[in-house]
Amino acid sequence: MKTILITGASRGIGLATATLLALRGYTVYGTSRQPQAETLNGFTLLKLDVRDAESVKACIETVINHSGRLDVLVNNAGYTLSGAVEEATLEDTYRLFETNFFGVMRLTNTVLPHMRRESSGHIINIGSLAGLIGVPYLGLYAASKHALEGYSASLRYELHGSGIHVSLVEPGDIQTEIVSEPPSNPLVAYDGIRERVAAIHAANLRNGPPPEKVARVILRAIQQRKPKLRYTVTAGQEILVPWARRLLPDWLMEYFIRDAYHMNS
Repeated sequence: MKTILITGASRGIGLATATLLALRGYTVYGTSRQPQAETLNGFTLLKLDVRDAESVKACIETVINHSGRLDVLVNNAGYTLSGAVEEATLEDTYRLFETNFFGVMRLTNTVLPHMRRESSGHIINIGSLAGLIGVPYLGLYAASKHALEGYSASLRYELHGSGIHVSLVEPGDIQTEIVSEPPSNPLVAYDGIRERVAAIHAANLRNGPPPEKVARVILRAIQQRKPKLRYTVTAGQEILVPWARRLLPDWLMEYFIRDAYHMNS
């Protein structure tokens, strides 16, 4: 069976995915910046800070030394930054991208030489529907996921013929306790509407499908002989989002997004 490494596996999508894959017989390693135990739900939990190159190197070496190979990397670790984009400092943005984007690059660049020696492997990056359309008051999170879209597609082109596959899993609103940092520089201009939109975001998360739905999609991608580039995980009206983004003119798409967050009045 394949050996799989999943970052950010102490909660949410990462935990659900690691648990499901371990139940299916895969050798699974999860990571956390501060693991509370060495094993969790049938998989091994390792310490990892995706922002630190030495931590990344040590984690990958541990997996390779224990299992002799690494077949699948699931880049899941990430967090959100709430508030208007104008309310975030550059330091806030650097920290967000260090985890959500550059962390993915660090892990991927460290894993690829091992996969290339085996002429096989699968990189699965956890994106977001927000990376396709952008969303108000989560704009920098959307920007980090949009960067992941371009990166993943380009990497897939470049690895064609190597035996290494690249996929994006793009969930919509999922019932998770994803870490969200508040804006560092709140501005009066956004008072009121910031809180109203945040309440809608929170309600969408509460009413979204459980993380196990994303885990099942990741399992399907791993099991496929020829994995696709994109796998969306949606429910309700979100099912229409990828198609609407491709087919609707920008002005109409903007209207629907503003309406969804009660911003058209």
